[in-house]
Amino acid sequence: MFRALSSISLLVISNTFMTLAWYGQIAFKSKFEKLGLVAIVLISWCIALAEYSFMVPANRLGSAAFGGPFTLWQLKVIQEVISLSVFTLFMLVCMRSEALRWNHIAGFACLILAVYFIFKR
Repeated sequence: MFRALSSISLLVISNTFMTLAWYGQIAFKSKFEKLGLVAIVLISWCIALAEYSFMVPANRLGSAAFGGPFTLWQLKVIQEVISLSVFTLFMLVCMRSEALRWNHIAGFACLILAVYFIFKR
C-alpha cells in the first residue's frame, strides 16, 4: 500500500511540474511575453527536469518489475488520469478564460472507464 500511495503521490507532483512546463508560459503570459521562444524552451526544460525527478521514482516504486503493485499498463493509465486531473485543476484556477464543458466531463468519464478496464483481471 505504501508503494502504491508513494507512486501516485509522486505522479501528482510530477504532473504538476509537467503542466507548468507545458502551459505555464501561456497562463502567466504577462511575465513571459518579453522572452523569446528559446528562453521559454530553456525555462520549460528546467521545469521538466524537476518533473522527471519525480516521474522516474514514481514509476520505479509503482512498477511490478521493481516490487510495486502496478503493471506498466496500469501505471500508464493512472498517470494519464492524474495528468488530466492536474490539468483540469490548472485550467480552473489559472486559465479562467476557458470553461469546463460537458464534453470534457464525458471524456474524463471515458478515462475512468479505461482505468476500470485496465485494472480488471
